[in-house]
Amino acid sequence: MRTGTWVTASAHIITAVIGSGVLSLAWAIAQLGWVAGPATLIIFSLITLFTSTLLADAYRHPDPVTGQRNYTYMDAVRAHLGGLKVRFCGVAQYSNLVGVTVGYTITASISMEMVRGSKCFHGKDKCHASTTLDMVVFGCIQLILCQVPNFHNLSRLSILAAVMSLTYSLIGLGLSIVKVASAKLNEGGETRTTSATVSEAQRLWRIFQAIGDIAFAYAYSTVLIEIQDTLKSSPAENKTMKRASLVGISTTTIFYLLCGCVGYAAFGEDAPGDLLSGTGFNHPVWLLNVANVCVAIHLIGAYQVSSV
Repeated sequence: MRTGTWVTASAHIITAVIGSGVLSLAWAIAQLGWVAGPATLIIFSLITLFTSTLLADAYRHPDPVTGQRNYTYMDAVRAHLGGLKVRFCGVAQYSNLVGVTVGYTITASISMEMVRGSKCFHGKDKCHASTTLDMVVFGCIQLILCQVPNFHNLSRLSILAAVMSLTYSLIGLGLSIVKVASAKLNEGGETRTTSATVSEAQRLWRIFQAIGDIAFAYAYSTVLIEIQDTLKSSPAENKTMKRASLVGISTTTIFYLLCGCVGYAAFGEDAPGDLLSGTGFNHPVWLLNVANVCVAIHLIGAYQVSSV
């Protein structure tokens, strides 16, 4: 029985969209600059919202309100396109999902290791880090959660994961604000630093990488149909999904802009690839541990959303 609402769908979207990649947006903004960076974020958010609106109408076929349900993304492609296009879309979808879930596993294991070895990573002891055990633990958790017979039953996990993603994003944002404020007090308002000189080719490569990071940060279309399939039929699923997409994408864009821009203001050209790693903030250790725990919990839920 489908009991989902725009609230649970928004939570699923936030869980799927806001990944730990939000912590690298400061680096992406640093490569693109104050104008192009935020503009790129907004452009991709609008593209994602537009395509999500179109895809929401593809849940039923031929009529978006009374037509037959398509339970998965591949079902929607088969109903609307058919033929060889289904295979091409299948290869694209599952290749993307494999890459995403591998990334989730690696990132979650790094966060778990950061907590276990916090004294090491923050300069108190020598580092002998290995994420193998953390990957095994993460995999075992996923094996247990995969036994849940119905994706509808994971709505609470998705809401928890969404809360976790907002929590570590706020922690990264708060630490960035503190760094900006302290830099202004200590250095008379100068908060930016300048990285070592890079070649034009390296600079161009970093720009394209930053654009790719931002584009990837909004990728959730491959699981949109599955999320929509959790919604109750009244009001119409496509209307509810469009509302959820607007709420979810707006929320993520606000957090992306805040974390990216404030992180760039804090670190300047030397913005790290991960604000919560040893190359970003080092103190307070307990708060960084809380943030990394939130990252791990969020990715546990995000893995389930992506693997439906």
